[in-house]
Amino acid sequence: MAQDGTEQSAYNVHWRRNLAVCFAGSFSTLIAMTLLLPFLPLYVEQLGAEGHAAIVQWSGIAYGATFLAAALVAPLWGRLGDRYGRKLMLVRASFGMAICMSLTGIVESVWQLVLLRLLIGFAGGYSSGSTILVAMQTPKDRSGWALGVMSSGITAGSLVGPLLGGALPPLIGIRATFLLSGGVIFLAFLATTFLIKENPRPPAAKTAAKPQSGWSQIPDKRPVVAMLATGMLLAFATMSIEPIITVYVQQLIEDQSRVTMVAGVVMSAAALGAILSASWMGKLADRIGHWNVVVAALSVSALLLIPQAFVTEGWQLIGLRFLMGLALGGLLPCITSVIRHNVPDGVGGNVLGLSISAQYVGQVAGPLLGGFAGGHFGMRSVFLGTSVLMAGGAAYNWIVQSRRTRNMPAQAGKS
Repeated sequence: MAQDGTEQSAYNVHWRRNLAVCFAGSFSTLIAMTLLLPFLPLYVEQLGAEGHAAIVQWSGIAYGATFLAAALVAPLWGRLGDRYGRKLMLVRASFGMAICMSLTGIVESVWQLVLLRLLIGFAGGYSSGSTILVAMQTPKDRSGWALGVMSSGITAGSLVGPLLGGALPPLIGIRATFLLSGGVIFLAFLATTFLIKENPRPPAAKTAAKPQSGWSQIPDKRPVVAMLATGMLLAFATMSIEPIITVYVQQLIEDQSRVTMVAGVVMSAAALGAILSASWMGKLADRIGHWNVVVAALSVSALLLIPQAFVTEGWQLIGLRFLMGLALGGLLPCITSVIRHNVPDGVGGNVLGLSISAQYVGQVAGPLLGGFAGGHFGMRSVFLGTSVLMAGGAAYNWIVQSRRTRNMPAQAGKS
């Protein structure tokens, strides 16, 4: 399938092996990064925080520090990957994360924990770096499927991590759990170093990238801007519900002893749906057009959010969240594919780094605004407000693509 104005120059004959290593590495590093969620407040308390307010505050700071740092440096790592090689960025990320995660198990104070969480964000980004490498080295007519596989691995790691985080500390202790996590990430570092094969970088590519910024080299910026906004919207919609789920479930079920269990299933249902649909929807997008899937996924998710505001039983919310996960599973691979098809190969990592930063912004803004709306306007307002945003995103993407199709007939349907 021909694509928008870019060459197949990034095609790598080892792309299948690279995909397998990146999938395994992203899955294992995401497990290691997210398994601290169930016991982070306990660890903060062990490190000296006193009182419920202080424990909650420091836990939030420690957890959010990684995402804040990662959002700041993602474009930088993408730009350096364009210049010096994307495998090098993965080696750097996995080694840095392994060291920082291991050191997290021997800290003696809360501020040391926060500092290391910041360093993990600055040094890390293995899963995002893997996504960029797969996007830039996979044949474009297979990029949707490959990125769907990557998305499944990343989501599965985020789902399995907290489950292991609840089981390991009682068996081996919190500090040993961090050391084990560092060891797992170090294995990903070894696999990345010795198994990933990257095409040699021509010397001309380095000098050609220096005179002008990556953004200025993009011939048509409209698709890229649309995908940056859509990625932010996807993260926002996914995370906006998180702060209110437990309280919402509490209103739906009579047996209050089952609230946390049902809330956990609700949170996992969307992730499970995304895992199951990501590679299939990516493959479908390769056939019918990535932008068509983006518009359809946003539209369906907007419709599914409406009944979530009016459910009367916990099982209804679980089912609807699962269906929403199915709808959104292919969205992130399609966003990455559209960007990949509309930027020159030499600046792809730079622009995809901006996309990752936009998603981090959505991850931060979603819980903040969702919690605010739920607290001031009621639980239903969060679902209905997010539905309006998703519908607006679908309309915006449809308008942008329609205008491009009218103005650029030669490129109609190619992205």
